[in-house]
Amino acid sequence: MADMVPRLFFDHFQPTSFIADEDGEILGFLIGFLSPARTNEAYIHFVGVDPNHRQKSIGKNLYEHFFSTVQQEKRHIVRAVTSPVNETSIAYHVKMGFSIERGKEENGIHIHKNYDGPGQDRVRFVKELDLI
Repeated sequence: MADMVPRLFFDHFQPTSFIADEDGEILGFLIGFLSPARTNEAYIHFVGVDPNHRQKSIGKNLYEHFFSTVQQEKRHIVRAVTSPVNETSIAYHVKMGFSIERGKEENGIHIHKNYDGPGQDRVRFVKELDLI
């Protein structure tokens, strides 16, 4: 997955991008940022957990750390997207308290057609955080 996560994300979004590691081994990561256009929002761009380390709350801890970080920046809306065929991601986001934004319903899921370009449909998520 390293080719999908260029260094620029960690260089430019360092305050809101995190790596979970153990003894120098990367177990997971979350790339997120504060929206410059929507000053009450933050966005989770990409998350990955090593398949050998799943079911250990690594993803949950990364998400919760991101939520806490963006709350400190007075952001209370977090957004994310995934592919409609990624049932695991859809279920995980719902488990983490995200709501699926209404779109065109297909096969029981709301999707946004061509969201990331022609043929690039996405499921959009939103989560509201308490302001601290």
